Amino acid sequence: MQYVAGFDDVDAARELARSSAVVSYEIERIAPAVLSAVSDEALLRPGAHALLVVQDREVQKRWLTERGFQLGDWSVASDPRELAAAVAAVGAPCFIKAARGGYDGRSQVRGLPGDDATALWRAVGETRCVVERELTLAAECSVLVARRPSRGEVVVYPVARNWHVENILDTSVFPSGLPAAIEHEAQRIACSLARELNIEGLLVVECFVTTDGRVLINELAPRPHNTFHHAEVACTVGQFEQYIRAICDLPLGQVRLTQPAALANLLGDLWHGGRSPAFDAALAVPGLQLHLY
Repeated sequence: MQYVAGFDDVDAARELARSSAVVSYEIERIAPAVLSAVSDEALLRPGAHALLVVQDREVQKRWLTERGFQLGDWSVASDPRELAAAVAAVGAPCFIKAARGGYDGRSQVRGLPGDDATALWRAVGETRCVVERELTLAAECSVLVARRPSRGEVVVYPVARNWHVENILDTSVFPSGLPAAIEHEAQRIACSLARELNIEGLLVVECFVTTDGRVLINELAPRPHNTFHHAEVACTVGQFEQYIRAICDLPLGQVRLTQPAALANLLGDLWHGGRSPAFDAALAVPGLQLHLY
């Protein structure tokens, strides 16, 4: 089994795949030609079909809408004129996101009433984009599903509740504290999506919970996810072990929550100005684990 980050070198991808039984990925930004080259030489899990749906926000939203999954109001734009029309149709405030790339707050901008469409277009990188209505939220959450290729066996993790700062994950907790009906609906949606996408590996579904009790899909990720790093200490089987089991078609580990856990996302700003984070003080906290990626 090889575990490979994204790249665009078809020859290198083919060479790696020839020495591998299974090839996987941990980022969405992989060229379709690379996916095709790997698939010709080895098992690619999850398959290229899943990544081709997920890696483009417009494609992903159209795919979800066509299959009856619930999203917030959205539109698409390919130039400043279309962007002005999309913002008018969706309504401001709204979020404008590059259709490809732009994760963790990059290539994204919040549009407010009266904003100039040309300025928004420049802020998002002058590229095709989706426009999403800003929702009134009670919570944000995510669900992790593991699915085994040969038997379609599915295991779903407890729901993680998440908080973001400037569109970047800040904190995630187990248990979520959300009503049981909301948790069950989020897990149902995630399991249904894993089957619909024929996932062989992991799928994370990020969800919005609105103040009127709806569970709407935000985005999908067919890989290990930062909102489930703390599953390593909170659950009987962590996401990384489960991922290897799933893509290698081994029996999946049954998951249960063994203890509450919280994740705090550390960013490079901690080192700004040459200062050193006080990791020694953090490690003195009972039960804390520090992971620097």
